[in-house]
Amino acid sequence: MNQEELDEYFDYDTILNRMLDRIPNTLDKREGSIIYDALAPAAAEMAQMYITLKSNIDLIFVDTSVEEYLDRLSNQIGLTREAATKAIKQASFYDAEDSLMDIEIGQRFTIDDLVFKAIEKIETGKFKMECETAGIIGNGVAGNLIPVDYIQNLARAELTDVLIPGEDEESDDSLRARYFDTINEKAFAGNIADYKKKTKEIQGVGAVKVTPIWNGGGTVKLTILDSDFNKASSVLVEKVQNEICPQKSNLGIGLAPIGHQVTVDTAAEHEINVSATLTLTEGSELEKVKPEVERQIKNYLLDLRKNWEDEQNLIVRISQIESRILNIETVLDISAVSLNSDTSNIELTEMEIPILKEVNLS
Repeated sequence: MNQEELDEYFDYDTILNRMLDRIPNTLDKREGSIIYDALAPAAAEMAQMYITLKSNIDLIFVDTSVEEYLDRLSNQIGLTREAATKAIKQASFYDAEDSLMDIEIGQRFTIDDLVFKAIEKIETGKFKMECETAGIIGNGVAGNLIPVDYIQNLARAELTDVLIPGEDEESDDSLRARYFDTINEKAFAGNIADYKKKTKEIQGVGAVKVTPIWNGGGTVKLTILDSDFNKASSVLVEKVQNEICPQKSNLGIGLAPIGHQVTVDTAAEHEINVSATLTLTEGSELEKVKPEVERQIKNYLLDLRKNWEDEQNLIVRISQIESRILNIETVLDISAVSLNSDTSNIELTEMEIPILKEVNLS
């Protein structure tokens, strides 16, 4: 009996009918009768019991388990759900003469209902700022910071680049995928699966490509993207380098095995310029459509970057861009699409990722 047949076998109406079939036809079994009214509540409770039982069975298998039950199954093989982490961004501080000035570590600033705290000095007037709210919410904010407490001589403060992206608590789907990756790809003593596992467990890392023997025996290169699947900042690259292989030493003082000399870097950005001619619905304006076109193209390039670590090299396809743009309600047709002034697809090298630079529409 398959699952669909089981569900039907244990639903309320089927259970009640089976119970009524056991009663002789010489007795009144019609709806509203004493027998019917006595059996109906019992059938409802039994149907609910089977629903609960089915849900409990789903919770003991990884492919259908959720939340704390998936956590408990993952813990059995040494996996734990990754907690939300806080974004670390760069900020610059200026005095009344617009010269960079230092502030004290621990001073707090607000922006867009979030609070950022200075945690480390980069250089004069530039500091690492940690968002006090964990998650990706801290990644996208930028602009003027307002000090929580008065800071003498401070004229303005500006929050700029993401150094280490914050991450939300790991989803069920992500944890489930890591579970199956751990089962299917045995990580052991510095093999490729081991390097991928250890590197992606570091805060801020979203993807990694492992290049063994890239510069002679015992050398390994880790090329990473941040958790937003963008080029990693120098701060994140340095953080991963220090955790995996400090000072590129082969003495095994980091996570890398003894004898392995690991170099960490990040992918190169390949800028994409898109040009196209659009036919719009009556009354639509090109300038109002353009932001949605840019959003669709950015989403497509992001999807490519999410698959970067599993692909030999990425290909930016004109057909995919046309398809995404045609999904916009106000776009009737598209023609004359070019990428970087060429009508061909763009094939990137193994260590390149695509980013959108400019969109020109007519």
